[in-house]
Amino acid sequence: MSSLPPPGLTRFNAADDNAAQAALHQVCTSRAWAARLLARRPYATTDALYAANDAAVAELTAADLAEAMAGHPPIGRPEPGDAAAAREQRGMAGASAALTAEMRQLNLDYQEKFGQVFLIRAAGRTAEHLRDAIRHRIGNAPEEEREIVRGELAEINRLRLTRLTERAEGGTA
Repeated sequence: MSSLPPPGLTRFNAADDNAAQAALHQVCTSRAWAARLLARRPYATTDALYAANDAAVAELTAADLAEAMAGHPPIGRPEPGDAAAAREQRGMAGASAALTAEMRQLNLDYQEKFGQVFLIRAAGRTAEHLRDAIRHRIGNAPEEEREIVRGELAEINRLRLTRLTERAEGGTA
């Protein structure tokens, strides 16, 4: 028995390039990543889309990765109106003032060391887990951290692609 693809995947596959590009930009701000996913349409399954995401993230150059990172706010400080980041960072919402201040400082320390925002799949993680992760990762070598960031970006993109493909109505996907 074959199952139909989710409505959002069908709509994404059928969308014109401009609409599909706009939908992908909501997932990841790397133009190279989006171009790779657009070039592989149509996707028969969400697993095929996820595999294309993983391959595209793995192929990102340092500049492409920086472009993708620019679309992510610091943990604990999503941009006003950025519903995706606010939803994904929900674990920080109930953090104490002390933990919030510590995260702000750790984010600054991380950015000073690596020249980029601290990126982690925050969805489903507590404020304490996020704090512990940044404390641990700030000690990484830049090359090691870049590969961890690449993996985290792939996971974040998968979560966002899931929302895009499962959306039943409205928009392109």
